[in-house]
Parts: sequence; C-alpha cells; structure tokens
Amino acid sequence: MKSIFLIFLKGIYVNILRILFASDRVTSKDIRNSILQGKVKYPQVVNDESCIGCGGCANICPVEAIEMVPLEKPVEIVKGYTKTQTPKYDPLKCLYCFWCHDNCPIYAFYGKPGAIHPREVGEFKADPSKLLKEPIKLNANKIKEIVDIMAKDSSKYFEEV
Repeated sequence: MKSIFLIFLKGIYVNILRILFASDRVTSKDIRNSILQGKVKYPQVVNDESCIGCGGCANICPVEAIEMVPLEKPVEIVKGYTKTQTPKYDPLKCLYCFWCHDNCPIYAFYGKPGAIHPREVGEFKADPSKLLKEPIKLNANKIKEIVDIMAKDSSKYFEEV
C-alpha cells in the first residue's frame, strides 16, 4: 500500500511541475501561443511559378482537397499554351496520399520537384516555359501507369450500348 501511495505522490509532483513550470515541454512557447491564438501558418504547398495550371492534381485528388481557381490574368507559358488556372489546396481535406505531387507533369514527365506537395513544396523553382520545350523523360513503368489511369478515368465518358 505504501508503494502505491508513493507512486500517487510522484504523479502529483510531476504533473504540478508540468502545469505550473512547463517542465519537459516539447513545443516552444511561440508555437503554443500561435496555436492558441489560431495563427498557425501552413507551409507553402503550391509553387505557382512552377505550376503549368493543367489541373492534373485536382483531377486525381481522391478527396477533392485541391480545386482549380481561375487566374485574374492568364499567363502564356509557351506558344499555344496559356495557364488560366492555379491549384488551391485545402489541408483539412487532404489525406497526404501524394498523388497530386506524383502525377504533376513537372515531376512525372520531367523528373523535377512537383509544383504541388502536401507537406511543403520547398524552394525549387522550375521555369515551365523552358521545361515544356524539353523532351519528356518516361520509363516503361510510368507509361503503363499513365495508360491505366487514363483507361480507368476515360470510361466515364463512354456509355454502354
């Protein structure tokens, strides 16, 4: 009975230290205050400079966490292709499956960091006007994956006769 009482007292002591003096704190006071005040800043997940506005990320997202919003002023990336929209990401809906990143043409076709990444897009900036003039770099597995996705997605456009 004495050992149970000592465990109980030790627990009280440890919790008082935690509550009153913030001992063994894992997060800094700045982070705690920003959470309590609702001022948490999400990381940048869309790199607008690298994005070509194709909508591939929004089309493949299984939970519709990405929607394409129109640009105020369309941007001509290369002759014959104008970027008219950009992705808007909702972190509260995201499952972090990374399909948006893995199927972004910048990543999938050119092997560069994707223009969208659910965790954080990072500092890389690709120039789409130069990138779209380069030859596409695909291996056989990626071609098969694209064909499978296109076959599955295109079935909704055909009616059974």
